Amino acid sequence: MASSAEVRTPVDLNLRVWGMAADASVFSQAARARNISIGGALLSGIQRDLKIGDTIGVQWGGQKARCKVVWTLNTKSVEGIRVGVQLLSKHECPWTSMLPKREEDAPVSSSRRRRWERHKISIVIALHDEWARVPTRITATDISASGCYVETILPAPIGTSLSADLWIGEEKVTTRVLVRTSDPGVGMGIEFVGLKPEDQQRFQDYLKAVNPWVRSVER
Repeated sequence: MASSAEVRTPVDLNLRVWGMAADASVFSQAARARNISIGGALLSGIQRDLKIGDTIGVQWGGQKARCKVVWTLNTKSVEGIRVGVQLLSKHECPWTSMLPKREEDAPVSSSRRRRWERHKISIVIALHDEWARVPTRITATDISASGCYVETILPAPIGTSLSADLWIGEEKVTTRVLVRTSDPGVGMGIEFVGLKPEDQQRFQDYLKAVNPWVRSVER
């Protein structure tokens, strides 16, 4: 969708999408952007099958742009079809005002600089998708206070924003997470982006108590 160097920003934007569907019929509908970057977006709520490589139009507010369909995924739920799109021209990016400043211009927080130990242990995490009534319980096999890798046959697309429940002993802590890597049929890497610094430290201390024999590696 967008290059891995681009910053993907979780959003919930109402858009208008139009173009030609896979069956060669013309469509125009409302949709939602779930994450955006300077070069593309993740759309949801698409009601028509689209063909990879085709060009569609998107509009947010008074701004319009042309996009190439990069991938599609039928969720078989009320969310409809998810579509990854790439802007044909970054100069036409309609949501520039919603993007943060360039990542290299932003100060690096202490949590980004911190070196967390990675633990190859099994930790259960519950993921909540707003479209699903029941959370999905998964097992992290490589985890630190800043993120983890989970094994799943159907990983979410890169940039997907979810809510996750973690357990520090008997205490449940809820945080927002972002899918950073997605390997179909294998698993996905997620980043804990909503943990407070104190909860992040407590979670790391808990992991170390569970698995004390590990050397320090930057996460």
